[in-house]
Amino acid sequence: MKLEIRSIQGPVHLEQAREDGGYKLQALNILSEVTASLATDTDIEGLLQRFLATMIRLAGATAGAVRVITTDGTHLRLIGSLGLPPDAIERENLVGLDCTHCGNAMRKDHILRAVDVKICAEHTGLSFFREDCRAMVVVPLQFRGKMLGVYNLYLRERQDVPDELALLFRTISEHLGMALENARLERETVRIAMMNERQMMANEVHDSLAQTLAYMKMRMALMQDAITDGDNDRACKYALDVKSALDDAYSGLRELLSQFRKRMDPLGLLHALESLADEFHDRTGITIEYCNHLTDLSLSVDHEVQVFYIIQEALANVTRHSGASQVKLTLEQRDRFYEVTVDDNGSGFFAVGNPLGSFDEHPGLRQHLGLSIMRERAGRLGGRIEIANLAQGGARVRLVFPAPRKREGTQ
Repeated sequence: MKLEIRSIQGPVHLEQAREDGGYKLQALNILSEVTASLATDTDIEGLLQRFLATMIRLAGATAGAVRVITTDGTHLRLIGSLGLPPDAIERENLVGLDCTHCGNAMRKDHILRAVDVKICAEHTGLSFFREDCRAMVVVPLQFRGKMLGVYNLYLRERQDVPDELALLFRTISEHLGMALENARLERETVRIAMMNERQMMANEVHDSLAQTLAYMKMRMALMQDAITDGDNDRACKYALDVKSALDDAYSGLRELLSQFRKRMDPLGLLHALESLADEFHDRTGITIEYCNHLTDLSLSVDHEVQVFYIIQEALANVTRHSGASQVKLTLEQRDRFYEVTVDDNGSGFFAVGNPLGSFDEHPGLRQHLGLSIMRERAGRLGGRIEIANLAQGGARVRLVFPAPRKREGTQ
């Protein structure tokens, strides 16, 4: 299959473009498209995949892939591919940064021009690297020395990459690397803005509480005067006023303050949960085991916040109601769903045993233990809350919600 550069004027083969003197025009058109896309396209992963097709056509490759660094900085995650067989996509979905060719290109910030893929064949055992691919071009995505991702362009035959094409690849990668970094910074900015907004709301609620306390203080003074005067009816009235104000303040503010006063880490959900787990034992005296089996979480900022507050409420329930001495927080993915599980060794949810895996709930639970709020948040994720007594004692709260679908490239 012969791949082409497709421009405004129509398809032009790379060799023909050079012979006709049109290569520079092709390059300018491509760079102009990159620049325009950076200004208008907010879906950065979609942008990277869209330009994967351009990179493949420029290199005369038969297939390609684009990968980005995972949030924990230890792996490269496949976000888009074209021309790769299904077994290669599955096997190459997540690769370590120590991967020889990709790792070398990123560490040295250097484009690898048509390197041999024998080591890829040995590492993966895939026939693709023996039969359909003989060489690979590796284009690192970096910005100001920060590793961000990589393009892999697979060639049927080993062939040299001309200097002018390598320079064009470098220019494209610098632009897209800058877009990746800007997207990361924007996500942090949004997190900080949301954190500040919630802190502001907490402050406003706190101010409202202060006013309520001031009202109660005045009523207490009037009640004391009534008692001194021997006016029992007036004293009882002021006492009821104080009790009513206290009940309203407690029920109205308890849940809001517990949510808004806990700051969301601007570095994201995984960092926030690590901090939450680190401080949990010191704050509550309950031992916590934090098991994160997710290398990368591809969630929007709003979804990260919803997940964080569900976990926070589940742990608060353990602290307030379970009588537990141990709790386990687990994050994992099963098929196309993320699962977040909080297990404890406390008294359980039910008066009688309910076996693990049976999520038939006691009717009264729907209005207790903050479950109604947790269910509402889970609904915003398109997920659900499951609860059960554990067979060995204790209780389980599990959040299940869909993981974002991976992009599928088309040839």
